[in-house]
Order: sequence, then structure tokens, then C-alpha cells
Amino acid sequence: MRKQECVAMLLAGGQGSRLGGLTRKRAKPAVSFCGKYRIIDFSLSNCTNSNINTVGILIQYKPFLLNSYIGLGSAWNLDNPSAGVHILPPFLGDAEGSWYNGTANAVYQNYEFIDFYDPEYVIILSGDHVYKMDYSLMLKFHKKKNSEITLATIEVPREEASRFGILTVDGDERITKFTEKPAEPDSNLASMGVYIFNWSILKQALIADKGEHLSQNDFGKNIIPQQLKQGKRVYAYKFNGYWRDVGTIESYYHANMESLSAGHFLSIFDPKFRIFSNEDILPPHFVGASAKIENSLICNGCTVHGKVSNSILAPGVYVGEGVEISDSILLPYVKVHDGSVILNAIVGENAEIMSHCIVGAEGKFAPDQEGITVIEDNHLISAGSVIEAGTNVYKIQAI
Repeated sequence: MRKQECVAMLLAGGQGSRLGGLTRKRAKPAVSFCGKYRIIDFSLSNCTNSNINTVGILIQYKPFLLNSYIGLGSAWNLDNPSAGVHILPPFLGDAEGSWYNGTANAVYQNYEFIDFYDPEYVIILSGDHVYKMDYSLMLKFHKKKNSEITLATIEVPREEASRFGILTVDGDERITKFTEKPAEPDSNLASMGVYIFNWSILKQALIADKGEHLSQNDFGKNIIPQQLKQGKRVYAYKFNGYWRDVGTIESYYHANMESLSAGHFLSIFDPKFRIFSNEDILPPHFVGASAKIENSLICNGCTVHGKVSNSILAPGVYVGEGVEISDSILLPYVKVHDGSVILNAIVGENAEIMSHCIVGAEGKFAPDQEGITVIEDNHLISAGSVIEAGTNVYKIQAI
């Protein structure tokens, strides 16, 4: 048994179906973000910057790419032999074993891993949120309040509150009510899906939840409301920084685009709170004589001969002569050949756009859609193709 004060359990098994073609072949936490990162880099880097060095990563959907990316955790300084990062897939070793059935069940199946480190506290994290947070400050708050469960919270716009778990608190920040995705929210104070539990409390709650046959085995729907009913000391830690759930095409696109704003809260260039990644080692980017780049992020290994404005080029992207790219996100190793135009689009990894195509042409997309064109990973778009703006373009079949 290796005693640790706090162990992190990072939930990274979701399919992320709302991201459409971006997650058909990879788990959502493994999707590229802001050029050089993967979404999971933010939670892992938060652990590193918070001096939490024991992390269990619960993987289920399409585990290979995420598993190979994380490796031993050395990119995040989490390869400590006495602690470190551990990949925890579902196991079928006995009658109790099964695929993860909800967030709480995923942690329940790995309680022996937590017991091995005998922690005082367990922090539950999500692998598909983009934010920079020092968890040690939240843990300090948890101890100060003598809390048994603490939820990280953030204020969201009232019109979006029904998408989140919504809390009501008293004058001491103690939570008096919690409702998962209410139709008529009582407040705009939302759960971020980051929880600190006293391990003794969490262990009892998980065992009790396992015995409830009607439970959905979910922290927001079952564990938290049940603990409130039992009178546990549950507090809200208010987070004032930047946080985004990038679970939809629209939220993913806008979170990426926000990183291009001057003085952006995410501040990926801040040396005091770095975001680490395990990106491929590539040569410097090359900008040709005819290239023009404005307000964009250009990563290592890119070759640019055309015009790029207000866009993000992930590592290894090729942009040919006469190409125009605007308000778009090109994921790793995309190739765009001469004379093509890409507008307001997300182009998946290893996709290839042949010459003289228009991706994101003005079309008759539904008024409730934003016209974000999505090209799925590994697609080849033939020369001269015209792809209308819209959110369902990822359904185009590869040629």
C-alpha cells in the first residue's frame, strides 16, 4: 500500500457521439485541440500543476489511440514509479466485472486501485473539458469547510443552464439542492464535473449505488443527490477561470476559435501554468514566399504556401499554392492542394482536400445550425468538389 493524500480518477471513456465524424475512430479526450494539444492534455496538465501525481485514467471507447498517446505519462511528468498514471480499462475477470455502466460504476470497478494508495481524498475529473485549474486550491477549500464532498462550480448563462447540473447554495457555500439538467433551473451555478470526495464517503456511496438496481450509476444523477439526501456536508467551490465543455461541434469549434483572441483566458503561452502534450516531434513549420498568415496558430511540421486567416493548423498540415483558409481548424496531417478554399470548417486528421475544391460553400443549411462544415478523419475529397456549409458533412463517404 502506497499512501497518497489525493488520488485523481480521470473519466476518459466517453464516445462523444455529438462530435460526429471527429470521434468515429477515437475517444473524445483524444481529439486534437488548439493545434498541438489533445483535449485530455488539460486535465492531465492540471494534475501536474496541482502536484497530484497519482492518476487513474478510465478508458472504454476506442482505447488504443488514447492509450498509446498517454503511454507512461512522461509528457506530463506523471511517470513516477511510486505513483504515476495508470490506464484502467473495464475488466471481465469475475461475475462483478462488466463494461463501465455510468461514471460512478467506472470508479466503483476500480476501488481496489484507489485502496492500494489509501488516500484521504479522491478527485473525480472529466477528460473532455478544456480549462486550467489548480486543484490544490479546491482541496484547500474542501479541508477548510470540513467538507465531505466538494463540487467545482462555475456560473453559466441562464439560457444554457438546463444543459448542466445546477446547484443552490446557502450563505456558507454549502449545497442545499442539486438537479441534473433541470428544465427550469433555480440558478445559473453549474457543476463542472469536478468532485472531491473523502475516500471513506465515496467508497460507501459507490457500494450503496451498486446495490440500487434502478440507479444509472452516475455521479450527477445518483451519487450527489443521494448524498445530499443523507445530509452529507456537500460544498460548492466557485471557479472563476475559463472552462468549456467541448462536447458538441459548435462548442468545440468556438472554444478553438476563442484561443485566437488576444489576452484569452486560457492563456496557453503562460509559462507559470503550462499545458503539456505528447505531440509528435516534427521539424519547424515552413512559410513559403507566396504565403500570407493572419491571426492564426501554425504548429510544427506545417508547410504553408497559401493564405491562412483566423485559423488553426495542427502539426503536419500542408497548404498548397493559391489555397485560402479562413475561420477554420485543420487537424493533424491534413493536406490541402493548390487552389482550394476552406471556410468556417473543421477538417479531420489525415484528411486530404484535392485541388480546386470549395469546403464550406454558402448553402441552404438549417437556420438552427451554424454552417460549420466537418470533414471526417482520413477522407479524400476529390478535385473540384464543392461542399456546402453545414454540420452533417462528415457523413460524406471516403473516395
